[in-house]
Amino acid sequence: MDASTHASIDETSIRYDGWRIVVVCFLLATFGWGLGFYGQSVYVAELHRLHGWPTSLISLGTTFFYLSGAALVAFVSEAIKAFGPRNCMIAGILTMAVAAISLGQVTEPWQLYLANAMLAFGWAGTSLGMITNTLGLWFDRKRGMAISLALNGASFGGIAGVPLMVAAIGYFGFPGAMIASAVVMVALMVPVILIFVGRPPIHFSAGAAAAADAPSPTQIRARAFRDIGFLSVSTAFALVLFAQVGFIVHLISFLDTVIGRERAAIAVALLTAMAVVGRVLFSFVIDRMNQRLASSLSFVSQAVALLVVINVRNDYALIAACALFGFSVGNLITLPALIVQREFDPRSFGVLVSLITAINQVTYAFGPGVIGLLRDLSDGYALPFYGCIALELIAAVLIMIRGRPPSLRA
Repeated sequence: MDASTHASIDETSIRYDGWRIVVVCFLLATFGWGLGFYGQSVYVAELHRLHGWPTSLISLGTTFFYLSGAALVAFVSEAIKAFGPRNCMIAGILTMAVAAISLGQVTEPWQLYLANAMLAFGWAGTSLGMITNTLGLWFDRKRGMAISLALNGASFGGIAGVPLMVAAIGYFGFPGAMIASAVVMVALMVPVILIFVGRPPIHFSAGAAAAADAPSPTQIRARAFRDIGFLSVSTAFALVLFAQVGFIVHLISFLDTVIGRERAAIAVALLTAMAVVGRVLFSFVIDRMNQRLASSLSFVSQAVALLVVINVRNDYALIAACALFGFSVGNLITLPALIVQREFDPRSFGVLVSLITAINQVTYAFGPGVIGLLRDLSDGYALPFYGCIALELIAAVLIMIRGRPPSLRA
């Protein structure tokens, strides 16, 4: 579909209904990332403290969470078409609430894995695939801006979520804090979704006209794996997110022994705050930039930050390195969708974004587990973090490889 297909829709108007969907997706991302992504660093540290389980065992539970979610994220586009964005969002919120409560009640490792499996369903209904596909139903020309603004909720989930969760654990205990988090999420999100998420105009008007000659989701996925440009994007971001997710999940555990739990929470909050700053600043210029080059430079900046984290023990330098790392964190979950929108057939947008999200998630699912295992084997974080630096630099080269096969191109 192109802009002329729905010229009657003024996406720049503040009165356009799509902007309230951006607000809903912002809130959805806040809870999705707060409990499903950044919350994992709290779970790893807290379950290790409460039960004395090996870090590698708990981290593999996180890996299981991401792998389970990846199998679901790949089909988010079809789920939204079948059940509508409102029903899918509510299902994600309710499932995540049950999973959060369950995490606070675990007493055996097998229960942790069961809770993470439920959390994966909630993650699929509240994370990147759901948000980008939903906003794709309301936006075309302003899709990049809408996605960037909504995904600031992901960073806010880390800014507010981690410190609040740590504070709540200190006041209520881990089980009580998880119950409180679930109650707040359901009480806020379910009414907001029911009130504001209605029928998407693009899906029912322009979408119907374009559907006749659009490839099937199966055809789109098959062609994607033969497209050099798609493979370079998916592989590069998969490697970087493997390093990024693994580092963030273990960040509190690492910093706890170096600068203490309270300053570690501040470092995570600053990291996510810088993710917001980076994404907002980026949103003003990204449409005029070489998005692949911007991605490559972001990867290199994270490698530099990791090098500082490994070799410096000054409190302020460590916190500054976390800020540098965080500056590109937000953009690295936004850029794949923007590259897909710019380089590929708009009719393939939903399926390709879901596919690349699933590929990335399958890969970075192993990040926390592998880093935890290497940490236990080497009795420290230096070895796994140096491995993360190597992945970041490899990805910085891969992302610049852009093929020209026509099968998926606009």
